[in-house]
Amino acid sequence: MPKQILVIGAGIAGLASAVALQQRGHDVTLIEERADRSSGAGISIWPNALAALDDIGLGDPVREAGGSVTAGAARWRDGSWLRRPASQRIVEALGEPLVVIRRSALTSILAGALADGTLRAGVAAEALAVTADGVRVRLADATVLAAEAVVGADGTHSMVARHLNGPLHNRYVGYTAWRGVARCRIDAELAGETFGPAVEFGHVPLDADNTYWFATERVPEATTAPQGELAYLEERFASWAPPIPEILATTEPGEVLRNDLYDRDEARRWSRGPVVAVGDAAHPMRPHLGQGGCQGLEDAAILARFVDGDDDIASAFARFVAFRRPRVRSLVRESRFIGRVVNLPPLLSGLASRATVLGPEALVARHLAAVAARSAFTPPTDRDLSAV
Repeated sequence: MPKQILVIGAGIAGLASAVALQQRGHDVTLIEERADRSSGAGISIWPNALAALDDIGLGDPVREAGGSVTAGAARWRDGSWLRRPASQRIVEALGEPLVVIRRSALTSILAGALADGTLRAGVAAEALAVTADGVRVRLADATVLAAEAVVGADGTHSMVARHLNGPLHNRYVGYTAWRGVARCRIDAELAGETFGPAVEFGHVPLDADNTYWFATERVPEATTAPQGELAYLEERFASWAPPIPEILATTEPGEVLRNDLYDRDEARRWSRGPVVAVGDAAHPMRPHLGQGGCQGLEDAAILARFVDGDDDIASAFARFVAFRRPRVRSLVRESRFIGRVVNLPPLLSGLASRATVLGPEALVARHLAAVAARSAFTPPTDRDLSAV
């Protein structure tokens, strides 16, 4: 039976959840605090997330709008290879190439699949209360919306997650991240990451003429570069191997994003009654596996299946959480571990990064497949959907 569902947050997980639920006949309203949602650089969509997008009918538009990565190399800052895999390594291990797309392009594709009038932007959801017949959500403009259920996709600082769990604190992890888009092309063989002591720089093709890049470094919290972020990075990476200096030289200063990275307390409860959290609201993770947005897409496709398979929305949400938590929890822990290793004090970090060459390629590929292959996206079976 169709449900009236309010989705809070129109990021990747929220948009995808709204699309997936609406496609299955549910009456969806999507609330977003920001009036302008065009910010962001690029995002990696791994094959597991492409499979989730296929599940809601949007995989091909995303493939067509982004650039592809088929290998994924690792080098040291002087250009020496830490891992130089075969040119089709990702395709062979994961089933298809990794797609890199502008965040704005991805959100446009998702938003374009919504029915007219679904999205209500420019107003925050401030509080919610569960009632005898559903949920009431109070907005910042004093409007109160009623629905049978709420899906919280409102990010790391989620009001919904705090409704479910109480206070959730954020702790600075000791390093910051920069992201940007350069107006240059790079050799496909070099797509991947370059490491130095306690520093990393990633670079992947975004399309025929542009490259998405990111960098992380150990720095004090809430600091900024007096000379400007791009100028600082150009100086910091001036001696690193090509194409890094060229990438930074062809980036516009105003398009560089800098964000300190935080770990949030674990949300021990993802759902209660007719309220559920998805994406970063439920399970924020560090960026080192490239799975934050990807897991939000998996959440969306799988949540819609559980809601469609159970007339009792509270039961559907609870079984969704039981199904998803084991996979997501392991990825949160692994991404945190990788971040800690890469950003160890310089000497230890350098040793750890160089040690990546010691892992057999077959073992690395097998683990990568468990994280990000098309087959890693596992929709619930009929037995899962009918579980008591």
